[in-house]
Amino acid sequence: MSSVDRQLDDLKAEITSEIPDDITVSDVKYEGPELVVYTRDPKKFAQQGDLIRQLASKLRKRITVRPDPDVLSHPDEAREKIMDVIPEDAGVTDLDFHADTGEVVIEAQKPGMVIGRHGSTLREITQEVGWTPEVVRTPPIESSTVSNVRSFLKQERDERRDILEKVGRQIHREEMQDDEWVRITTLGCCREVGRASFILSTPETRILIDCGDKPGAEGEVPYLQVPEALGSGANSLDAVVLTHAHLDHSAFIPLLFKYGYDGPIYCTEPTRDLMGLLTLDYLDVAAKEGRAPPYESEQVREAIKHCIPLEYGDVTDIAPDVKLTFHNAGHILGSAVSHFHIGDGLYNVAFSGDIHYSDTRLFNGAVNDFPRVETLVLESTYGGRNDYQTDQEDSERKLKEVINTAHDRGGKVLIPAFAVGRSQELMLVLEEAMREGDIPEMPVHLDGMMWEATAIHTTYPEYLRDELRDRIFHDDENPFLADQFNHIDGGEEERQEVADGGPCIILSTSGMVTGGPIMSWLRHLGPEEESTLTFVGYQAQGTLGRRIQNGWDEIPVSRDGGRGNTMTMQMHVETVDGFSGHADRQGLENFVRTMNPRPEKVLCVHGDESSVQDLSSSLYHDFNMRTFAPKNLETFRFK
Repeated sequence: MSSVDRQLDDLKAEITSEIPDDITVSDVKYEGPELVVYTRDPKKFAQQGDLIRQLASKLRKRITVRPDPDVLSHPDEAREKIMDVIPEDAGVTDLDFHADTGEVVIEAQKPGMVIGRHGSTLREITQEVGWTPEVVRTPPIESSTVSNVRSFLKQERDERRDILEKVGRQIHREEMQDDEWVRITTLGCCREVGRASFILSTPETRILIDCGDKPGAEGEVPYLQVPEALGSGANSLDAVVLTHAHLDHSAFIPLLFKYGYDGPIYCTEPTRDLMGLLTLDYLDVAAKEGRAPPYESEQVREAIKHCIPLEYGDVTDIAPDVKLTFHNAGHILGSAVSHFHIGDGLYNVAFSGDIHYSDTRLFNGAVNDFPRVETLVLESTYGGRNDYQTDQEDSERKLKEVINTAHDRGGKVLIPAFAVGRSQELMLVLEEAMREGDIPEMPVHLDGMMWEATAIHTTYPEYLRDELRDRIFHDDENPFLADQFNHIDGGEEERQEVADGGPCIILSTSGMVTGGPIMSWLRHLGPEEESTLTFVGYQAQGTLGRRIQNGWDEIPVSRDGGRGNTMTMQMHVETVDGFSGHADRQGLENFVRTMNPRPEKVLCVHGDESSVQDLSSSLYHDFNMRTFAPKNLETFRFK
């Protein structure tokens, strides 16, 4: 008998001793980080409101209780009783019964009403029918991504359970090493923006954090071939942790499965969905530009299948000696500061991913409240000594001025923006500005993936800023559904119609003008002196966006990705700072300043060379801590 089987037998005996005599435990299994308890008495379990919480606290495990399949009521009978329990205002759109696990997935427009206060309605459902309810939100804007991910995971339930059981046994295996040390190896994004990738190692465990591309530098993959990463085999990795879905952090996650990785990916639920959207688009853009894709769509599906979603604040075992906790990073939907607690109090490391420290219209500011952090790996995109952004109010005022000026000239405003995060922030600003009369009413056209990304935002309002979430939850005032927003879904023909029409605002990908629909818009609008191209986000070195920002006016406009076809830009070019999803220099310093206790060491990464060195030097002088501006392929040993 393996050590895991012995452990499960011991847990079954301990649970049996802790619960009332009239409740049976027929089986206990690990599924990923969770302990799943099967019982023939699910209704009695549900009647004991605090029993699961007490067991979880005593055993220090995340516990799910499921009924044995042979004690379940028939789905038709259960459906009727469930609908009697759930308030009609919850807007239930689907019930999906899974007899193999005893779960019923309830899709509803208002999941909170299905859950009830402190889970009271969920317990009532189990008391009535025995099935274990799982609740998901019906997207207010139809999302093909959310729909496809949900139906794919439903189709792959059996294989996914096998994956989770395998992962669970790996997490709870017996520790084999007596040594104690912690190492971080940098595989990318050091003294550069993008290509984020790190290895966190202990004698027992090896974890990859992020695996992204480098904007404007085709084919620059993180240094995955080194022995610390995949050089000793893809399955030498115990886990992958994805901080957020932007391609400079996620683009090469599916590549891992091409190399043979078959372990878990820990991320938030919206990050999983957005990763699917962005990586599939990444393949589509590569094909359109005649580049060989680094992996196939099948590997994207494998990545989604291996995702284990975690919620903010949940402390989760991901290895025998590592616990992971995600905290809101304030950057994009589902973005997470990733806190690793290593060993039995041995060491604590936090990876910021990308952060925005103060509140925005879209998100609450990044969390930096941890019990302990000895080493912080901190993004430095705007870490340079002069990287101070204008505040939000001034930024919005300048954007309104740019729009009003272009409108008065009879022109259009073209804004390159990331589909995820920046676009939704701008939508909120524009919706309010038109509603309050600060700018004229005019169409706002969304091109590229923006409408789909917005639909995903409305699926997960619990990840949005408190006030915005409440508007969507309670007031039926979803600003993303405002009449002026138009999804460009007619391709080149619709773009031509918009270009031939009157004043309007166009939000289009890509945010750094590296391809996609923005190139079509430049062909249509570039020669118009009355129109304005407005940058609202960071333009990385080597990108066309940075070149235009620096004054280039000869722009490549080839339709097929080839060279030689150029156009002289006549559009006005404006830059409006302050809409970045990244903290500026002050925000990064404040993130560190207000940590209590502060970390002993900070690794400044994900910034141009001058930015990481400036921030590293400043943190050292201001806070008397050890700071580093590492290069790629450096290893730091702690302990």
